Amino acid sequence: HVREMGEGANAIDAATRVMTALREMEEDWNAEKGEHPHFEDEAHPINLNIGKIEGGDWASSVPSWCNIDCRVSIYPGRSAEDAAREITERVKAFAQTDNFLSNNPPEVVFNGFHAEGYVLEPGSEAEAVLECAHEDAIGAPLQSFMTAGYLDTRVYALYNKIPALCYGPKSRNIHGINESVSLSSVKKITQAMALFIAEWCGTEDITP
Repeated sequence: HVREMGEGANAIDAATRVMTALREMEEDWNAEKGEHPHFEDEAHPINLNIGKIEGGDWASSVPSWCNIDCRVSIYPGRSAEDAAREITERVKAFAQTDNFLSNNPPEVVFNGFHAEGYVLEPGSEAEAVLECAHEDAIGAPLQSFMTAGYLDTRVYALYNKIPALCYGPKSRNIHGINESVSLSSVKKITQAMALFIAEWCGTEDITP
């Protein structure tokens, strides 16, 4: 009961202390950006998102449990298993310094998407063909950029060993409640994709 809360421990408060330890890990990982090509000029390439928190049973009881769900990125070249190992070790090391958590160690579970980072290196033959198709359809040179987020292309490149390009229309506020896409851009990108397919795969005359 809250009237005796000083005699117990608040699991939600304890979870916030774990979050602080995870933020320190995030800061350490970002400090390594100079060691990773394509990321050295990014202000904050590694992002730890604490996206969900659940705890307690009702407002008048000191919470005895708390769960937090997180998503964190890793640099290309580092295995997801190695990153998961460090996260687990960091949480364990912090818990040993905490009066409550040292006797009630938190459990770390990896139950979501689990994959390595990926860089789509420039200069492939397919990219050259796409550049031509893009310029024909859009009327402007193809531009490339780095985004510190999940890239679907990695599934093909890393796990299926299939070279792939990541290409699409103009968007805004991806994954936000007000995300949107330019419909005129969708039409033009569709034209560019059709031109790319025709050039890359070839065409055949249709016999009437």
